[in-house]
Amino acid sequence: MATLTEQLRSVLPLSFLLLLSLWTSVSCSGEAEEVKVRVRGVTSIATTDDNFVCATLDWWPANKCDYGQCPWGQAGLFNLDLNNKILTNAIKAFKPLRIRVGGSLQDLLLYNVGKNPPKKCPHFKRRSWGMFGFSKGCLHMDRWDELNQFFNQTGAKITFGLNALMGRRRSKDDREHFVGNWDPQNARDFMSYTISKGYEIDSYELGNELCGSGVSGRIDADQYGKDMITLNELVKELYPNGSQRPKVLGPAGFFDRKWFETFLQISGPNVVHGLTHHIYNLGAGVDLALIDKIQDPYFLDQVAQTYRNIWMTTKTFGPWAGAWVGESGGAYNSGGKDVSHTFVDGFWYLDQLGMTSTFDHKVFCRQALIGGNYGLLNTTTFIPNPDYYGALLWHRLMGKEVLSTTHDGSPYLRAYSHCSKNKDGGVSMILINMSNSTSFDVSIINDMNFYLDSHNKEADSGPEPREEYHLTPEGGNIQSDVVLLNGTPLKLTESQDIPEMNPKLANPSYPIHIAPDSIVFVTLKGFRAPACVEDQ
Repeated sequence: MATLTEQLRSVLPLSFLLLLSLWTSVSCSGEAEEVKVRVRGVTSIATTDDNFVCATLDWWPANKCDYGQCPWGQAGLFNLDLNNKILTNAIKAFKPLRIRVGGSLQDLLLYNVGKNPPKKCPHFKRRSWGMFGFSKGCLHMDRWDELNQFFNQTGAKITFGLNALMGRRRSKDDREHFVGNWDPQNARDFMSYTISKGYEIDSYELGNELCGSGVSGRIDADQYGKDMITLNELVKELYPNGSQRPKVLGPAGFFDRKWFETFLQISGPNVVHGLTHHIYNLGAGVDLALIDKIQDPYFLDQVAQTYRNIWMTTKTFGPWAGAWVGESGGAYNSGGKDVSHTFVDGFWYLDQLGMTSTFDHKVFCRQALIGGNYGLLNTTTFIPNPDYYGALLWHRLMGKEVLSTTHDGSPYLRAYSHCSKNKDGGVSMILINMSNSTSFDVSIINDMNFYLDSHNKEADSGPEPREEYHLTPEGGNIQSDVVLLNGTPLKLTESQDIPEMNPKLANPSYPIHIAPDSIVFVTLKGFRAPACVEDQ
């Protein structure tokens, strides 16, 4: 049977077919959709920490395996090459990077220190009967010394996750239910050693994923609240100087409203400084629909209610604490093999940074800095993956004050804006185009709605050019490990330094063009935003 094209050729003149072809090519290429993004800079809607962007380092050994693969290699804290120049330079580039030291195995970790150190100080070993399939492990102080030398050299800001199961026993009725008071002695000896060596710790976190129904183990909320009081008193005793005292964080697990409320009520005012929760909203790393989820704004929006619930719980039951995403790798069980380390993951990751900041979260810790499929750095070569550069641009450009940002265009265009981190003031924003076919021409509207009288106008960026950072995947392949900045591949220098990331300068009177499958950071130095004026 003849095709439609062949049938048309037989009955239509050639001149008409040429016109039809031209019309079709123009229609398919399409014009950019015009979108007006409104930024209300009169007041901020939330505030993040100065070091909002955070990454984790985990204890997983090389034989941590999921779905028939073992993607951790030598990236665990016991095996990590601390002399690797790329690793050092990647952390130094943040000036500083907040790092959370911990993870699933921290509640099996003993510290080989004190007058009565553990009689046995083994490595983690595969054991089917153990939590997460591993036996207990032990941290020798020579490795702790090496780690702290590395942290000091790179200027990292450290959160350390303590073993919360010391002194507890399994319930006779339920092996995953741990009962009894936390025994702080091993933690005390470890913290005392840390202080004696002059090692700086920004915060201590108690336990990992033991709240609510738990993951391989759980503790009741009222018991955990009492244990946090014990930890807080221990920290105050060992760090009498309040200005140098580490913060206390918890519970480092998945949100359960009733559990969190009870825990905050039991622990009471000014005990917990950071309410940490974990998010893996993309599901299992083996999910074949992972990319579809990452580029589906409706799916990504489902987690917003969790962030709001956390914010409301903190506001109601623990206003002295700030909400943290203490761990999030997108997809659990080490992430997606061909997805989590590629460009497309940035649609999930950077959207999460924007979303959590609007719900007044102070910190967002990415699982992991290195290790698994979701590392910001390649597990074997240490070369930065695309999300590393997205994280670094966010850290450098997006300030603490979060501004209301809205538009009535396609849901595939996400927009978030903050006061600029640049001392010169102005506003920085991120525009994420999750569509693989539609481009957008974005105009920024300064919503100066002081007294509920609409007074909107095109953003006045003054005489200074607009700074734009366009991130796109190499070759247009969203599963590429190489990201382009304004058309140029971001690659390490010959000396293995992080490359410079300079903006493209644009006329502020023209709209911002957002290509399909791209992410754009923008700084508007002359944007008039009263919320961004210092010393208010």
